[in-house]
Amino acid sequence: MSLEPLPSPLREAARRVRALLLDVDGVLTDGRLHYGAEGEALKVFHVRDGLGIKLLAQEGVPVAVISARRSVPLERRLEELGVREALLGREQKLGALEEVLARLGLEPSEIAYVGDDLVDLPVMRRVGLAITVADGHPLVRAEAAWVTRRGGGQGAVREIADALLEARDRLEAACEAYLDAAGGAASDRGRDLEPRGPRAGGPGADPGPDRGSP
Repeated sequence: MSLEPLPSPLREAARRVRALLLDVDGVLTDGRLHYGAEGEALKVFHVRDGLGIKLLAQEGVPVAVISARRSVPLERRLEELGVREALLGREQKLGALEEVLARLGLEPSEIAYVGDDLVDLPVMRRVGLAITVADGHPLVRAEAAWVTRRGGGQGAVREIADALLEARDRLEAACEAYLDAAGGAASDRGRDLEPRGPRAGGPGADPGPDRGSP
């Protein structure tokens, strides 16, 4: 599988990462807020980011979310992706980080955090690998060790997930394992759809002995 590896020092830092922490607005989304009469009505996520999160989890790299906001669409998406560590409505993100570290039993140096604005800087300054997206605030980009090529909500998280797995020499194996699992599930569904034999009276059914006309 062809993927340009990270520069050597950054790749070494990525290899040490044991958990990925994400901001939401501006990282998993493009940062825009869609409001209806009752508040935030929807969020738009990139499907490839979701698969990147699943690949990391499959390889034993947990993904956690820390966000100053909370919404039903976000909670539903995180549930779909199996993200268990979701600290929402947390404006003091540094305190939320400490909670995640305690729950996962990890050190700050083993964490990669992805943020895009000033509220993320305290956490980025504390962890082992500070990452921002291509369209992150300039002050945040100036302090990040890694700026992605893609913007928030545009596949940046997948870019990060692929690079973290590549740094572990596990990207190709992780993708193949995912495909094997998906193929097995598809095969199981296919078997469920196989005909079990002709229905009585249906096409191909045995008409039985010819008893002639009434």
